[in-house]
Amino acid sequence: SATEKPIHLNSIPDAEAFISGAEVAVVGFFQDPQSPEAEQFRLAAGQIPEVPFGLGSSAAVLSHYGASENTVALFRRVDNDRRDLDMNDREVDAKKLIRFVRMNELRLVTEYNPVTAIGVMQSSLQFNLLLITDKMSPKHPERMRKFRAAAELYKGKILFILLDSNLKSNERVLSYFQLKKSQLPALAIFHTPDDEHEVLAVDDISIERVQDFCNRFRQ
Repeated sequence: SATEKPIHLNSIPDAEAFISGAEVAVVGFFQDPQSPEAEQFRLAAGQIPEVPFGLGSSAAVLSHYGASENTVALFRRVDNDRRDLDMNDREVDAKKLIRFVRMNELRLVTEYNPVTAIGVMQSSLQFNLLLITDKMSPKHPERMRKFRAAAELYKGKILFILLDSNLKSNERVLSYFQLKKSQLPALAIFHTPDDEHEVLAVDDISIERVQDFCNRFRQ
């Protein structure tokens, strides 16, 4: 519940356990937990129930993470990355903080949309694997279960992305891969440094099939 957020991180082991225990974790580094900036941080935490928020105010915790006062850091497990937001800027409020989290919260499987696109573009991972599919399909939950299981095997190596073919904003991606809706679902793998890519139409997804497709392309 909102009243339990953010969790107070009183020591370095507390903070490490908190960050390593989530796909995406947000930590506010505030020497004064009652400051106006910390208050905006609490407001944002209450609006994003599915993302864990922690608050560290001890000098040891700030120093361990090399964080200056009134900094919010977002930690991502998928590509072992960290993004910082400076809350000393008077323009930064709860609304901007929520946008910062939404833009950068990459997960094992990230759903692609205009907001997450920014985090996807800035990911340190060079390989992206897209599952392009109709989310309304009765087969969708089972496809996602297998896609997610495969994503676990490539953590830190390939960014797994779900692309809903029903979204108008995703039509450009379909045309980029020269796919028609009749050819879906499909897997598309992409190497960001040189735009090299490959597409595979799949009716059924299996973990082995995803592995085979990824391994062949990476070789």
